[in-house]
Amino acid sequence: MPNKQYAVIGMGRFGLSVARSLSKLGFDVLAIDASEQRIQDVADYVTHAVAVDSTDEEALRSLGLRNFDVVVVAIGEDIQASILTTLILKELGVPQLIVKAQNELHGKVLSKIGADKVVFPERDMGIRVAHHLISPNILEYIELSNDYSIVELKAPAFAVGKNLRQLDVRAKYKCNVLAIKMDGELNISPNAEDIIKENDVLVIVGKNEHIADLELDYA
Repeated sequence: MPNKQYAVIGMGRFGLSVARSLSKLGFDVLAIDASEQRIQDVADYVTHAVAVDSTDEEALRSLGLRNFDVVVVAIGEDIQASILTTLILKELGVPQLIVKAQNELHGKVLSKIGADKVVFPERDMGIRVAHHLISPNILEYIELSNDYSIVELKAPAFAVGKNLRQLDVRAKYKCNVLAIKMDGELNISPNAEDIIKENDVLVIVGKNEHIADLELDYA
């Protein structure tokens, strides 16, 4: 299987984190930013790094970005540059385009002009922090849609020693336990008799309002 190639445009905190993470996972990564200094800072961590204005169509075309499997547009505050870059990349025929949005309106525009996936890192991080503040046992919170989410929840003291049948999450909260993380292993099909142990993590899916009730009780 050929190694996937990724390009990341915009070496702010988010773009830099994406580029370095992909490189650590063993993928070929091209980092792009208009700033020579930012390119120098990232050059040692990625396969290639170039200083290019991403709103310059000819400059992007010369990089052969249509041959990359995925291009991530991680441009920070400059919404106009983000939109122009996205338009150019779609015209160049990039197979998959993932774009960072500053807000919901920006995200709607990006979707309309062809972004395959729009991400909201600041918003999503804010959501995670808020849920962690509500319940310190919440380790992860992922919105699947406007109505449904998945949470990773450290088993509270009252749950330890009980099985899933006794906890009865489905009946009490209308949520489902998808998996249990235990001792570094993931049980993806837990049964009703599985006993919850200390430090186990429950992976739960449900409607947002039902998960909110569960979070408060499992805090």
